[in-house]
Amino acid sequence: MKRIIDGAAAAGLMEPLTALVVKAGEAILAVNRAAMRIDGKQDGSPVTEADLAADRIIADGLAQLAGDVPTLSEERTQLASPPFQGSFFLIDPLDGTKEFVAGRDEFTVNLALVTSGVPVLGIVSAPALGLLWRGIVGRGAERVRFNGATIASAEPIRTRKLPARGEPWIAAVSRSHGDARSEAFIADRPNAVRMTCGSAVKFGRIAEGGADIYPRFGPTSEWDVGAGCAVVTAAGGKVTDGKGGELRFGQRSDTGFIIPEFIAWGDPQAVGCD
Repeated sequence: MKRIIDGAAAAGLMEPLTALVVKAGEAILAVNRAAMRIDGKQDGSPVTEADLAADRIIADGLAQLAGDVPTLSEERTQLASPPFQGSFFLIDPLDGTKEFVAGRDEFTVNLALVTSGVPVLGIVSAPALGLLWRGIVGRGAERVRFNGATIASAEPIRTRKLPARGEPWIAAVSRSHGDARSEAFIADRPNAVRMTCGSAVKFGRIAEGGADIYPRFGPTSEWDVGAGCAVVTAAGGKVTDGKGGELRFGQRSDTGFIIPEFIAWGDPQAVGCD
């Protein structure tokens, strides 16, 4: 029998899941980037000992916390058995590995709880920045500042309303994964201003009202998007496919868990607006 965890039940998991994600971030920061081993995956993307260390911590923690809930992690896709009928955890233990390898600070640990194909809880942690965005759909979102394993502050966040006529759209854009269609989409927005960010930090900026849109018309993976989708939605925004439709997670493996395109919108009323 598949376990189903809705938003209300997810609330009791938020603090222990946050502690787990922060612990994984500490393990990443403990790795010496100058001396670490870097391997290549079949798709050409890098994987480091930091990715694997964070994945082990999260896997062990989830087994103790909710061992009856399946997981889909970037580093353990061979263990996944989609379609997931109930709830499952969707994990990217180190999102933005290219940023991490390059010595930059905009990399994240992403964890989502997905129920019936829809993310209901999300945590996006940027350990090198001491920032974490988290939310439960229907219950709001927060930006958390932390130092090591200690949470220093947590404040509610909301997405921005659609910019008034004549005001610029602020578009979060990728530092490492630009594409022509995304650039064209941004260019169609009046007076668009680009905010360059790495990894799922872009979802955090949308959720806290620092940006209006984050378009990605190149392929990405479910674990890159799930946690950010939940956080943005919990903060009042919306994440859709390129045509404004709903994204679904954990339903198919034959596509390699690829999301062909998506757009994160700060204001749901902005969906489809030029």
